Amino acid sequence: MSTQTKETLNKQTVDMVKATIPLLQSHGETITRCFYKNMFESHPELKNMFNQTNQRAGKQPKALANAVLAAAVHIENLEAITPVVRQIAQKHRSLQVKPEQYPIVGQHLLGAIKEVLGDVATEDVLQAWAEAYGAIANVFIEVEREMYSEARDQLGGWEGYRKFKVVRKEEESREITSFYLQPADEEAFAAFKPGQYITVRADIPGEAYTHVRQYSLSGNPDKDYYRISVKREEAKDKGEAGKVSMWLHTAVQAGDVIELTAPAGEFVFNPSSSQPVVFISGGVGLTPLVSMLHGVRKLQPERKVTYIHAARNGSVHALKEEMYVPGVNTHVIYSEPSEKDRELGNFEKEGYLDLSWLKQVAQKDAEFYFCGPAGFMKTVYQSLKAWGVSDEQLHYEFFGPAAQLDG
Repeated sequence: MSTQTKETLNKQTVDMVKATIPLLQSHGETITRCFYKNMFESHPELKNMFNQTNQRAGKQPKALANAVLAAAVHIENLEAITPVVRQIAQKHRSLQVKPEQYPIVGQHLLGAIKEVLGDVATEDVLQAWAEAYGAIANVFIEVEREMYSEARDQLGGWEGYRKFKVVRKEEESREITSFYLQPADEEAFAAFKPGQYITVRADIPGEAYTHVRQYSLSGNPDKDYYRISVKREEAKDKGEAGKVSMWLHTAVQAGDVIELTAPAGEFVFNPSSSQPVVFISGGVGLTPLVSMLHGVRKLQPERKVTYIHAARNGSVHALKEEMYVPGVNTHVIYSEPSEKDRELGNFEKEGYLDLSWLKQVAQKDAEFYFCGPAGFMKTVYQSLKAWGVSDEQLHYEFFGPAAQLDG
């Protein structure tokens, strides 16, 4: 990727882009909020592809601002952000972002830069960013073209959305329900790597636009179905309920048909390592890790495995039986255990995960996979770094737009 950028961008352009880094640091989110507002006004059909809840909460503009800043910082060597590029490209492929949509994004991104920065955004600055955006867009288009081909050409693969029947719906906890899915056409369907996700497209009665959401595949990759385990996101503190999760929980029943894109995602289990492995999940963050747990028990039955899960209490603890399997050292933390939890003794630690406790139950030389709410992720990451665990040992992914773990 860096070779393509160097061939495309001259030194003057690179210098001009790098000179805008302080402006992006101070005005980045204002620019991206302006960008989304203007783009959706001009192209309302794109609302069918974007999570509008994340838009209103400001999560998506912040994530885009971080991505634009990272591209500017590494404009001479985009290989430095290859993992981020691939992660975003996987989401784009899953959402069916196509090459013809990149010029629309570029037009409104440049327009937002001009609108927010005013006279500071000279013609030279805008021209430099136009060239830089073109080079970066080409990188994404090429990476995504390969991903589309891989998804389509694999055994049982497909492109676009495919109809799947809900063959079973099962309540896993007070908040989480699993949906077992098989192709409506009863033909073969693509295998997935433990940790990957699918995109669900929902046409909800009364909604002006379709809604798309990405859900981790929580099941065993060897089964003849996909399984997603979805948390019901109810309205809290004047916020709005999760439209798609509520639709799945209340409207979708066994026998119904929903539409999915092929499995995607870079947060996958690596079976080539022989190091001990530690899975750490918080709440519904257990979904990709339970799938990974199934994978490691099949592929590497002799590998030392520790599973740590944090939840409020037993009533919201889903898939518990799948965590307690032979050969796995399982530890459960409840922050608000009920009297029934205490009577049953079905948790080990009350409160929250901390480094001193983590040192007692996990090995420092392990590979760590963790997933959960942003605050939980930050605690896990900072605890592991304080312990001296290297970046190479850490594997994680956010649900929704990424946030900062080290800030």
